[in-house]
Amino acid sequence: MASSSPPSFTFQANGEDNPRQVLGSGSSCRHLSDSESEICPTTKSLARLCSRDKDERATALEKLSQKILECLELDRAGSARLSKQTLLHLLRLSRSCPLQEVRIRATELLCIAQEEGIEVPRALASGPSAFIPAKEMLIEGLNQDILIESFLSLGRVDHLTMVMALHPSYLSCFLRIQHALFELDGPLPRDWRHYVSVMAAARHHCSYMVQQHSKAFLEAGGEESWLSGSKHAPVKLRSLHTLNKLLAHRPWLITQQHIQELVCAGAEPRWSLAELIHAVILMAHTHSLCSFVWGCGLNPEPDHIGGYAFHPPSPSHIPRSPYSPAHEDGRQELVDGAVEVEVLMKRMVELQQQQEEEECTQEEMVTRFERERSESIPTAVVRGAPPELVLCLVEEPEFRYEDFAPRGEQSPPIMRAQDYSWEDHGFSLVQRLLPDMGQFLDEEFQVVSNLTYNRMAMHEDVDTYTLRKALWNYIHCLYGIRYDDYDYGSVNVLLERSLKVFVKTMACHPEQTTASTYHAFWRHFRHSEKVHANLIVMGARLQAALLYTLRSITAYIK
Repeated sequence: MASSSPPSFTFQANGEDNPRQVLGSGSSCRHLSDSESEICPTTKSLARLCSRDKDERATALEKLSQKILECLELDRAGSARLSKQTLLHLLRLSRSCPLQEVRIRATELLCIAQEEGIEVPRALASGPSAFIPAKEMLIEGLNQDILIESFLSLGRVDHLTMVMALHPSYLSCFLRIQHALFELDGPLPRDWRHYVSVMAAARHHCSYMVQQHSKAFLEAGGEESWLSGSKHAPVKLRSLHTLNKLLAHRPWLITQQHIQELVCAGAEPRWSLAELIHAVILMAHTHSLCSFVWGCGLNPEPDHIGGYAFHPPSPSHIPRSPYSPAHEDGRQELVDGAVEVEVLMKRMVELQQQQEEEECTQEEMVTRFERERSESIPTAVVRGAPPELVLCLVEEPEFRYEDFAPRGEQSPPIMRAQDYSWEDHGFSLVQRLLPDMGQFLDEEFQVVSNLTYNRMAMHEDVDTYTLRKALWNYIHCLYGIRYDDYDYGSVNVLLERSLKVFVKTMACHPEQTTASTYHAFWRHFRHSEKVHANLIVMGARLQAALLYTLRSITAYIK
């Protein structure tokens, strides 16, 4: 979640209370004076590295190098050591910049700084994901065009972008909707947009997303005190608390009354419908991204809290950041999964033939749906308390996901897709209240639904439609949404139990996702195919949450 503006050096990535520039050598630190700070690289000089003109980038890189080398000439009167934020910026460029010349030069400058006696930071993670080998995403030349475009447009390439780059067509769509939500003109101020996303990410204990949006919030001029707890934020933002927790954990409980309390004439402070729909999309979008972050095991960014350390690495052990996804038992020993793939492909063919030859009654279709949604699927281990930077932003942390259909209890009413769907109802409402946003969302849903490479594990020329459809509809089933024309018997045929465990965990309480749940399903599939499954879960979850809220807004308007 990169901001559109280049990162500034005023936000302390390691959680100091007051934003400032700090210089460090060994164990001692001191503040930069005004005269010293003029020597260090500025946000403006670093921004020139993102120029689309190759010659201008080269000039900017040379000037950046000269400024940093000046800072390192410690025998010169008035010279200064590098600020911590400059060091972290160099670390990030050395790890993730898709421009080779910038990446190499940043690495060289860090080495020079270390030789001059400065403690330099090192990244705690070897790559963007704790689940996916770095070599599968960091191959020189692989998807470089879209990563370079992301760097030139946003000033950084984060771990989220690197993993999504395994599917360039989706990443292009994602970057467009990101830009529309956070940068284009709209009813909410830019700092509020990021704060709403901070509130949303905190619900899923996602420190990765909290830090990304906290930084962007400050860069947009946000008040730093808000990040120490929502009690410091305006009452109007705090009034989103109930809607935020329901959207994150139990969207089927959202009613017309919740909307009325925020937008009716007597509400204080009052939200306009345009403001509210913008906030709702931001929250649902961020919740679904938290599913992706946890489901793909994203590591903290090199300049995030928990993403770097200044102490030298142990020769026998590299410490694991507590902010990284839990490994639990580590990766299971992979057995030959070829047989599993063959069985799945055979089931897909037989299912298609069966559906062509047989027709189920409507009663049988409903029965199969009920059986599927009430199936008992275990979830992963419960994590400990989230870090303080997240916990301070969560109200009612005990409010969590509960099964839509708990055994022995009365279930909420099912939402029939034929009664309220994105295509027939949701799209037009969003377009009316927030022009163009409906189009952006529709494009995202279309891209993720149609995304296919016609392959499965080691097989090519495979029609994966039935498998993709089963994944999408299973997630909507978990959220209590039923398609009358879909045979939910297909879900049990195509989705093995380990896949169901992963999907339910990721869609319903993603903060519980671990490496073992990720590695347990589709053991012979490519990691890119697992990321594809994550994209489907993310898209289906986003649409389901929006449908419940949009239906309530529709009821209020009527």
